[in-house]
Amino acid sequence: MKNSIDNYFQIKQHGSTISREIVAGMTTFTTMAYIIVVNPKILETAGIPFGPSMVATIISAFFGTMAMGLYAKRPFAVAPYMGENAFIAFTVVKVMGYSWQTAIGAIFIGGVLFVIFTTTGIRTWMISAIPKNLKNAFVVGIGLFLTFIGLNTTGIVVLGVPGAPTHLGNLSSTSTLLAIGCFFLITLLMGRKISGAIIIGIFATTIAAFFLGIASTPTEFVSMPPSLEPTFLQLDITGSFTWGFISVILTVFILDFLDTMGTLYAVSYRAGLLDEHGDLPEIEKPLLVDAVTTVLASLLGTTTTGVFVESATGIEAGGRTGLTAVTTAMLFLAALFLEPLLTTIPPCAYGPSLIIVGMLMIAPCKDLIVDDISELVPAFLVITLMSFTYNLGTGMTAGFIAYPFMKIVTGKIKEISRGLWVLCFLSALFFITCPH
Repeated sequence: MKNSIDNYFQIKQHGSTISREIVAGMTTFTTMAYIIVVNPKILETAGIPFGPSMVATIISAFFGTMAMGLYAKRPFAVAPYMGENAFIAFTVVKVMGYSWQTAIGAIFIGGVLFVIFTTTGIRTWMISAIPKNLKNAFVVGIGLFLTFIGLNTTGIVVLGVPGAPTHLGNLSSTSTLLAIGCFFLITLLMGRKISGAIIIGIFATTIAAFFLGIASTPTEFVSMPPSLEPTFLQLDITGSFTWGFISVILTVFILDFLDTMGTLYAVSYRAGLLDEHGDLPEIEKPLLVDAVTTVLASLLGTTTTGVFVESATGIEAGGRTGLTAVTTAMLFLAALFLEPLLTTIPPCAYGPSLIIVGMLMIAPCKDLIVDDISELVPAFLVITLMSFTYNLGTGMTAGFIAYPFMKIVTGKIKEISRGLWVLCFLSALFFITCPH
């Protein structure tokens, strides 16, 4: 049994072990378990019932992550994206006035388009056209984005006022101090090269939070999942085919395309899965998993899915093969019944792991081209706007527009590939049509 698992996932060839892959899968799940509650909570504001939405979130994550492990054989977790869910809930439903059924219909259309683009090779062609300097900028930008999320989640950095949008949090808070302690505990364990440093830090901090009264101990450990009936197959596809809704479909399409592309490259870089050209071999497999899972998610009643950036925590814990994803997927399946227990992990426990991973993802800074202004400006915009706008897609689209512009004004137009022109056009459409 052990040999068959090893052979299927080629664990030894990746310099890993079965136990390390399992720990990595547990680490990934622990850092992204918040999506089980947060995604349905956001969608609840759009009128989608919380219970069924939670089940849809879990099933989507289980299917996508399991497919990523068994088919694509990559250590990546898939779940409904943060950002896209807020766009659907607050912009499409609350501001534009569409029903959530029609909004989910847009997710379905976007997913089908992705399946077509992936199976025909168009998606891979466009990704291969991205310059290496922009790819490195994606990694650094996502790392800083993760760091900011972690700092804000733990209360180390909090929202401020106009003129000073952020400032240092309350460092006398027990929760914040515990988060800082968790950060240094993980770094200490990593410094001593102890396997599973991140998950040890998360669990140790969770236990401490229980004793200090920061987190409530669960009153029950197992519960039956709610019925999926109120959201299953409730999407309104025909209602999405209206002229006024085109901007919504386009925004959903571009956001998913860019988020998945940037995240996929960033976590692949951290896992050492890129080839000598900076590309991910057989990239069409994880892309197809992402596309098919998005279609399934819309049928279940939730929003766009894709590779989660928190996958980097499992990769940092040693995950290199699909067994990491399979482990994460099984934990998502268990979450259908263990939701009362799993959702007790406090932000001060999982937030520091995001800061740690963000710190490690700035490594490509050493490879950035900074002595050529035509390369530096697009990379700079990608890195800064990802974090400062709190939107990965905004940073990427800015980079895709700035790159051709800088090449033109510096007399280097021949360095612009056809695929990059397509990405530039899509990015311009994003800024023109997106309901800001």
